Amino acid sequence: MIEQLHPRIIENKDWATLLFVLTFAVVAMTKSAYETRFSEFSKLIFSDKYAKIYRDNNHLKSSFTVGLFFVQVISYAFFIQLTMHIFSEDPKTGTYSVLKTDWILFIQIATFLLYFILAKFLIEKIVATSFNIDEFADLFNLQKVTYRTYIGVLVLPINAILFYYDNIPKIIPLVIIGISLCISLYSYFISIKTYQNVIISKLFYFILYLCALEIAPYYFLYYWITKGNA
Repeated sequence: MIEQLHPRIIENKDWATLLFVLTFAVVAMTKSAYETRFSEFSKLIFSDKYAKIYRDNNHLKSSFTVGLFFVQVISYAFFIQLTMHIFSEDPKTGTYSVLKTDWILFIQIATFLLYFILAKFLIEKIVATSFNIDEFADLFNLQKVTYRTYIGVLVLPINAILFYYDNIPKIIPLVIIGISLCISLYSYFISIKTYQNVIISKLFYFILYLCALEIAPYYFLYYWITKGNA
């Protein structure tokens, strides 16, 4: 009797391990180089002291922001791919149509995120100049970048755990998304509270700015994703 041999599919996780080590190294180096600033940054959800101290537009181009921006993109890309993987499970067969170890898909997601964020930033600059609210838009954008980066750093170690863990309940990514949305809403509240005098003086332009660049892009992105998966 001849025994049939079945090929064993081995998932390559080396690329993810390398990326996780690299991003954690960037966080460690940033913390070491900017010890006081990183300490205040880590307390962002409990205090708006960091937002008040580092509200100058020059901080948007600092190595602290740039380094953690890299971490943010990697972290979000991992989380999106992990979420797609979890929700692509076939309950009948237990197989996944989207693999969390697909490095090509990861590159596609990370590239899309990078272009989306940068394109949105450039469009915001153009619209802000047209509405003559450049200074406010820069400060508002810095605030958003700060909180968005904070969420990315928080989610990074969770991504590392989930990546090497199988059979993840679908409730976990939903909870993470819910908490992230709450932090984002909190950041908008802090921004509006901080710049309320400027907002009131240019309320009409602020509403246009909010609808055109803070609501519409994410709505169309959601519509595109859900339409594509329908």
